[in-house]
Amino acid sequence: MSLPPPVTPPSQLAAALRDRGYAVLGREGFRELVGTRPEELDALSPTWDDLPPDTYLRDGGHYRSRRHSCFVVDGEHVRPVPHRAHWQPVEYNALHGGLERWFEPIRPDVVAQPAWTRMLCALAASCSSLKGRQPWYVEAHQFRIDTKEGIGRPTPEGAHRDGVDFVAVVLVGREGIKGGETRVFEANGPHGIRFTLSEPWSVLLLDDERVIHESTPIQPLAELGHRDTLVLTFRAKGFQGPPGEGSKAASPHG
Repeated sequence: MSLPPPVTPPSQLAAALRDRGYAVLGREGFRELVGTRPEELDALSPTWDDLPPDTYLRDGGHYRSRRHSCFVVDGEHVRPVPHRAHWQPVEYNALHGGLERWFEPIRPDVVAQPAWTRMLCALAASCSSLKGRQPWYVEAHQFRIDTKEGIGRPTPEGAHRDGVDFVAVVLVGREGIKGGETRVFEANGPHGIRFTLSEPWSVLLLDDERVIHESTPIQPLAELGHRDTLVLTFRAKGFQGPPGEGSKAASPHG
C-alpha cells in the first residue's frame, strides 16, 4: 500500500526547503509555480517514448533509457550549452562515479517548448530564493525505467546525494507498475520519510546538501510497465566534471 506524499503549497515551497530540506508539489502546485497550462505540460509527456537505452549501467541491467542536456539559467534567460558528458565523483555515486557518460541530448523540439523554459526558470528562481540570485548550471535528464527484465531500478546506486545544490525529481508518469517508492533521509541525522509519487507532473524538490534520496525498484503489474521522470539538478558556479576539466568554463555569458 503506497503512502501519499506530503504536498506543500507553492507559497510555502521556500520555507519547506529551508526547514526540512525537501518539499513536494502536486500537479496543480507545480503548474502554478511554473505558470503554464496543464496541456502544455502534457504535451511533453509523449517525448519519453523516444529515449535511447542507457548503455552505461554497471549492474548489468537493461531497464533504463535516457537523454541528457545541460543549460545555464540566469533569471529568465535559459542558454543551452554545448553537449557534454554527465560526470559524478565516486563520493556521490559509488556505482557510476568517475565515469564520463555520454548520452544522447534532449531533442530540440522538447527544449523549444515554452513549458520547458518556464520549468527551468521557475525552479531556478526557487533555488535563488534560498541561496541568492545567480546563474544556475542545470543538468536535465529524461529517464524511463521499465520492467522488461522483470524489475527496474530508478536509483541503482542506492541512497545518494548528487553533488549539486538542489535536485528536482518530476514524475512525468507511471504505468503498469508497483513499487517506485521515494525515500528521503537527513544526510546528518536519524530522520527520514517515504512516500510514492503517483500524480503526473508532481515534483519532489531536494536540498542536496542536507538530504539523501532514493527510489525503490519497480515491478510490473501487467506484461510491461514503466516509470518516467524528469530529473533536474541545479548547481552554483559550474558543472561537475573530471578533475582538471575546468567545469566552470561554461560561464553564463558564453
